[in-house]
Amino acid sequence: MSIISCENIEKYYPEGFSGRKKKILTDLSFTVRQGDVFGIVGPNGAGKSTTLKIILDFVRPDKGKASISGHPARSHTSHRHLGFLPENPSLYRHLTVTDHLLFAARTAGMPRGEAMRRADEILCTVDLSHAAHIPISRFSKGMTQRGALAYALFLKPEVLILDEPMSGLDPLGRQLVIDIIRESHQKGTTILFCSHILTDVERICTQIAIMDKGWLAAFTTPQELQQRKDVAKPEMSPLESFFLEVIAG
Repeated sequence: MSIISCENIEKYYPEGFSGRKKKILTDLSFTVRQGDVFGIVGPNGAGKSTTLKIILDFVRPDKGKASISGHPARSHTSHRHLGFLPENPSLYRHLTVTDHLLFAARTAGMPRGEAMRRADEILCTVDLSHAAHIPISRFSKGMTQRGALAYALFLKPEVLILDEPMSGLDPLGRQLVIDIIRESHQKGTTILFCSHILTDVERICTQIAIMDKGWLAAFTTPQELQQRKDVAKPEMSPLESFFLEVIAG
């Protein structure tokens, strides 16, 4: 069953003051099936973040359409069971991470007792129990990233969209996020994320798309990559070798 779908999407952005428009996405089509961990990789400027923004309805495509669980991306229904972690989370600096989670609980109509129990549970998951009542202004970049991930996971979303989830994390933090993604996958959550860290993508994804210059340049799976081990360069993982082969043309 398809959970996330992009069909023939094109997107243009204005280029300077000339009135010309630059094409960011070109005829982009793919589907993310229920229960998949779908990773999108590509060089800077490939269109990865723009793709996520269209799926989330932060920007509208100039052509084509995106949908979540069969509902158009622009509908409120499509976002009802969705969690999102942006690349650069913007949390309220004077509030605590617990304040953020309780706000999410109120918007969802969750009873306060249940909300407090869930907050304790998710803060333990992201290793922030010790910082539950510390203002965000005193958080490191990695702690802020994990706090935003807690917010994305708090309401137990059926679909999780992550933009560079390992950004700003040290090796221990990266491994923690990998473990959380794997645990969410085991619980049946459908996950779509972008990352520059190819080794992490190779370790946790069930489907991998490579984007370049707004195109879906290639599509692969861990099983296909394992079959390429013999032709991969010895100093690279199969995905790193395949990625360079695709991007270099």
